[in-house]
Amino acid sequence: MNLTLKIWRQKNAKDKGRMVDYPISDVSPDMSFLEMLDVLNTQLINKGEEPVAFDHDCREGICGTCSLYINGEAHGPDRAITTCQLHMRKFKDGDTIYIEPWRAKAFPVIKDLVVDRSAFERIQHAGGFISVNTSGNTQDANALPISKHAADEAMDAAACIGCGACVATCKNSSAMLFVGAKVSQFALLPQGRVEATERVMNMVKQMDA
Repeated sequence: MNLTLKIWRQKNAKDKGRMVDYPISDVSPDMSFLEMLDVLNTQLINKGEEPVAFDHDCREGICGTCSLYINGEAHGPDRAITTCQLHMRKFKDGDTIYIEPWRAKAFPVIKDLVVDRSAFERIQHAGGFISVNTSGNTQDANALPISKHAADEAMDAAACIGCGACVATCKNSSAMLFVGAKVSQFALLPQGRVEATERVMNMVKQMDA
């Protein structure tokens, strides 16, 4: 496939930034979206140009690092995936693809497509944990009976990987879906229920900070 990529380029947090056009050819439909960007960056480096900065890590849909706004949609046109799981078969030959970073005040751009998502980390630090006495007398978690329904709901909440798509998509850039998931994954289980009230107050307070 031959494509035209319109990519947000921004040197640093203070730079105004702009969209830059990059033609790319011979793109295989079997490539992942990030592999396609790898090919583009190789071409740019070979020409002595600055490669496009973008976040990535596991490339397996687990870490939530590869967060891109593609053609006006978080993670692109596919559903229930992250950017690294998006494949080029979702696009057609001759397409123009707009690639931008998350657009939210809480996620300032560091460079190009890389944003600072430490706001999520601050929310987690405020209460996304269970205080445990690890002096040797801690009760075995398996000794606490938990219904399958509660365990399933807690697991569904824990499936949130903190990619930030909810914030980037929301017109108000609200992190409530993220906070709700992180609060629920503990509150639904007996181990986390003890600190449930304190946890939600602290995390919501940090979210609103």
